[in-house]
Amino acid sequence: QVQLVESGGGLVQAGGSLRLSCAASGRTFSNYAMGWFRQAPGKGREFVAAISRNAGVTYYADSVKGRFTISRDNAKNTMYLQMNSLKPEDTAVYYCTAGGSATRSLSSYSYWGQGTQVTVSS
Repeated sequence: QVQLVESGGGLVQAGGSLRLSCAASGRTFSNYAMGWFRQAPGKGREFVAAISRNAGVTYYADSVKGRFTISRDNAKNTMYLQMNSLKPEDTAVYYCTAGGSATRSLSSYSYWGQGTQVTVSS
């Protein structure tokens, strides 16, 4: 089992920045690809970004490319999402996830955190 805990969410004005963190415990962190998904009210959970085990490969949703940066520190068992130039449409609950492969698909991930709320005001 892998336990994931997100932090760093909050309320920010449009154009601002936030940095989300995902702390992992349990099995060896570096054995897992990691990802971020988000879910806005009334919508399904959508892919945001993913990173491979050794951080050599990253993927981004088109909607966040150029604004968000995913990273990980395997020595600290932690993954990050730096979010810049935030827009009201980025408002959602952001979920950290771990799985076997870094993909854009929900089904690739086995473990999920409880989520952290990000609200961007206009």
